Amino acid sequence: MTAKSASRLGLWAPPLALMAVIFALSAQPDLSSGLGTIDLIGRKIVHMAEYALLLFLWWRALCTLTPPPRALAIAFAVTVAYACSDELHQSFVEGRHGTPVDVAIDTAGAACAALLIRRWRL
Repeated sequence: MTAKSASRLGLWAPPLALMAVIFALSAQPDLSSGLGTIDLIGRKIVHMAEYALLLFLWWRALCTLTPPPRALAIAFAVTVAYACSDELHQSFVEGRHGTPVDVAIDTAGAACAALLIRRWRL
């Protein structure tokens, strides 16, 4: 493996790995800690954060192929599409259900990251 291919792998592997983690967690029948409202709010905050991170990781990788503003638009589209597919996946897992509200929460996390990137990097 050359240094260049190792460098590219270092950029492309993280978003794919995070997507695999999200998929694995979505396949779990129940992630509740039993803390009620605190658990619900905490999980929604984690959802926003993981999709913000996913957008950043895709943007970072895509910047190697296209200008940063275009990379950001593509990263946003990929992240929102994955949020939709994640909710669809959850609808097939016993004990879970997919909701448009969760897609909106995930999209809000991606949008926050996109706004931060635009402000500080573009």
